[in-house]
Amino acid sequence: MRIELPKAHTNQKVIIESQSRFRVVMCGRRFGKSELSQIEIIREAVKGNNVAYITPTYQLAKTFFAKLILCLPFENNKSDLIINFPNGGKLEFFTGEKLDNLRGRKFHFVVIDEASFIPNLESGWLNSIRPTLTDYKGKALFLSTPRGKNYFYSLFMKSGEADWQSFKFTTYDNPYIDPTEIDEAKTQLPSAVFNQEYLADPMDNAANPFGSDHIRSCINAMPNTKPAFYGIDLAKSHDWSVIIGLNREGNVCYFNRFQKDWKQTKDTILQLDKNCPIFIDSTGVGDPITEDLQKAFPNMQGYKYTAHSKQQLMELLVSNIHQKQITFPDGIIKDELDIFEYQFTSTGVRYNAPSGFHDDCVNALALAVMCKERNKNVGIYHFI
Repeated sequence: MRIELPKAHTNQKVIIESQSRFRVVMCGRRFGKSELSQIEIIREAVKGNNVAYITPTYQLAKTFFAKLILCLPFENNKSDLIINFPNGGKLEFFTGEKLDNLRGRKFHFVVIDEASFIPNLESGWLNSIRPTLTDYKGKALFLSTPRGKNYFYSLFMKSGEADWQSFKFTTYDNPYIDPTEIDEAKTQLPSAVFNQEYLADPMDNAANPFGSDHIRSCINAMPNTKPAFYGIDLAKSHDWSVIIGLNREGNVCYFNRFQKDWKQTKDTILQLDKNCPIFIDSTGVGDPITEDLQKAFPNMQGYKYTAHSKQQLMELLVSNIHQKQITFPDGIIKDELDIFEYQFTSTGVRYNAPSGFHDDCVNALALAVMCKERNKNVGIYHFI
């Protein structure tokens, strides 16, 4: 049986020909990571080896699996994402969301695709992935567009150490991509985003939708004025509940961040001005709490987080920060804005704090800004 492999371009061949045990490839979009992965894993599996392919999400794993079975007419298990080769080789797919599934397994070769986007990559590599290579003295290939200077970047910097070799290529290094297409992207993207996504230069703040300079320009001491609008983000699990009040000029003039049970949380909210417009997180467990509070707050509106509504919420906050229409004090609000990230997904743009961090202050601030926007013409006016 003849298997047709993708034809490697010149720069992919440099990686393929490397004999290093652990290879790290930092590259721009459309460099050809998928084709490179396909060549590498098929070459290993046809030797009768056990191969693991790891992606950040199950959806990405399914997409690559579907692509592979088109050129591998072998027995496969679509539900478990497994391809069995006639000579005993096996290819199995795993996701970065459930790396514990690798415990107790043994592999000759592991590919970690979009490694910089795998949550807790450091722990996953040291505690789950690396041990699977011990029995066979297996190899690993890390592939990814950079995402700031995270753990993937630290692996890239290991080049020159025993067993480690790193490679860096831009999108321009794929001879099959028209350079004018890349040039056009350059005119449409912020320089930090283009440098990271296409030139493979890790940027500390490229994934942040606000921008460090814009965030700093909005820092100001809280004025001694009464709030005209409130945003409230309710705690989920180990998170914090946050209440932020804005005055009519858009300055944060009230800030309360706490961890309390639901009764204490409601008692704290009930101390606010009953006549002020309020936008409150009513997602999940927040829904019955919001309904209860609305009995006391006639101008309270629940806001459910969905992918679409969260995107609208954050885009409004981005606009307000970029135009310096709001101010906030230095400290935890600024810190959360600094580490906040956006990611492009198949369903749109997703906004969240990185794994292990909090974004409650960002959410509360965004809700307060939305509340101000929706109620900017509401109030008591005196005409002479």
